[in-house]
Amino acid sequence: MGEPTRREFLKTVGFVAVSAGTLSMGGSLKAACLGDGFSRKNRPNVVLVMTDDQGYGDLGCHGNNVIVTPNLDKLHAQSIRLTDFHVDPTCSPTRSALMTGHYSSRTGVWHTIMGRSLLGRDEVTMADVFSASGYSTAIFGKWHLGDNYPYRPKDRGFQDVLIHGGGGVGQGPDYWGNDYFDDTYFHNGRPEKFEGYCTDIWFDGALKFIEANKNRPFFCYIPTNAPHGPYNVADKYSKPYRDKGVKDSQANFYGMITNIDENMGRLMHRLKELDLVENTILIFMTDNGTSGDYAGGMRGKKGSEYEGGHRVPFFIRWPAGGLKGPVDVDRLTAHIDVLPTLIDLCGLKEPSGIKFDGDSLVPLLKGKAGDWSDRKLLVHSQRIEHPEKWRKSAVMTHRWRLINGKELYDIQADPAQKKEIADVNPDVVEQLRRFYERWWAVLSKEFDKYCEIVIGSDKENPTRLMSHDWHGPNPPWSQGAIRNGTQANGFWAVEIERDGTYEFELRRWPAETNAAINDTISGGNAITATQARLKVADQDLTRPVPAEAYFVKFQVKLRAGKTRLQTWFIDDNGTSRGAYYVYVKRL
Repeated sequence: MGEPTRREFLKTVGFVAVSAGTLSMGGSLKAACLGDGFSRKNRPNVVLVMTDDQGYGDLGCHGNNVIVTPNLDKLHAQSIRLTDFHVDPTCSPTRSALMTGHYSSRTGVWHTIMGRSLLGRDEVTMADVFSASGYSTAIFGKWHLGDNYPYRPKDRGFQDVLIHGGGGVGQGPDYWGNDYFDDTYFHNGRPEKFEGYCTDIWFDGALKFIEANKNRPFFCYIPTNAPHGPYNVADKYSKPYRDKGVKDSQANFYGMITNIDENMGRLMHRLKELDLVENTILIFMTDNGTSGDYAGGMRGKKGSEYEGGHRVPFFIRWPAGGLKGPVDVDRLTAHIDVLPTLIDLCGLKEPSGIKFDGDSLVPLLKGKAGDWSDRKLLVHSQRIEHPEKWRKSAVMTHRWRLINGKELYDIQADPAQKKEIADVNPDVVEQLRRFYERWWAVLSKEFDKYCEIVIGSDKENPTRLMSHDWHGPNPPWSQGAIRNGTQANGFWAVEIERDGTYEFELRRWPAETNAAINDTISGGNAITATQARLKVADQDLTRPVPAEAYFVKFQVKLRAGKTRLQTWFIDDNGTSRGAYYVYVKRL
């Protein structure tokens, strides 16, 4: 910590609150926020597409002769390609690093659930920076950095928001019953019913946003949930792969990518129709290694500390700025470099006093690799409540990979990481270990802290909490776990914004289901709760669960401050589980 907070950054660039959850730039400072070297009229637009669980080898242009991706292959041919580009091995950590230019652990994000996917509230995001420079900003798809205030995209610089909840369509924080087709998504905070396939809906929204903002600079972020599981896709996309002998799950996975490719074609065609190709920075990347069967010859897949878990595609095209392909850049680069690079390319006002972990890649993109010194980077996959030193980690240079602090690989000579050579290179091992030790000494001071969900704020009242964000072992994060009545419990880290009387509704099912606590839905398991318990701050209250009750309600007087919130549904045998959904309202 110790850096300027997000609030301080917004204040310095002239943002003032105009309504709950809304920020506006003070008129006298607008010009000053436009950065150097660009007028408002000639600033480049930015479209950033990031797919979910698509690996380096899941593209035709990367040598996969089974998958069909003609539009991405075309973009590959038109782009500068970063061929040694790295992200975290799972999604929320990658998203936090991409949005902030900071290592994910610095932002408070090292898991995808358990309250450890919430982006630290003081972090300045990519959308904040673009907004502060007068851009229209929007997100379409998967956020996965928090579903409550102050972690939602609308709280973090995005002016137009169309997303699903949680880490995937059909997860617990998502609208109940979503399955990729004809779903209900959250449009600027409100549930809205859509017709069609999820990926098509994200790109439909993006194209409307782009057309509406064609005469002003815009930042359009399209992080698709596909091809993340469950592998649901129309048969017309998966059948051609099954006809080739590809097994069902992989055929569906490839079919989801082919649908993404089709939408990339729509996007590129529409940019051309609107005469926006030349002055639009178009980026394609993915969030971690593949969850499919083919890792492009690398060791490991999604979640792995080995190369296949975190080396991913990165294509960037900006014809007016001289970023055209085909050109390969083989230097070591990462997600933490993207925000500093876009600040540089777009002439944005850089957040004063904030030190990025990444660097601007403009020298590499402009063909000045000779000015680029070797560097050390790291990624890791913790996926636990409190990080453990060396756990599933990779320290990287252009040549070397140190895995878990022990194994050493020469990635240039051994890209498949088959020959471990730590014993014959002790000096290299020691050098890379020292880099990690310095990193750990700085960041580990923050690992016991929580990102509290704020309740009682005018910006979100009522607040719906979901067990996805419980702190504790094995929180039920999916709708399947809710249907099954999973026996688990944990606490939410919360901050009461102001003194007052608060109403708590404890539910098994979300309100939109109109289901009673002891009901079953879609063949799930019944529970027979007879008592409900609420523990928050210094209050510990128990009430009976009436027959056919949809929820049990408590009213509690609370003082402002940080605390823990935990709940129980208990049956006559003493078996208990937490209330998966809790609706909190300041009265």
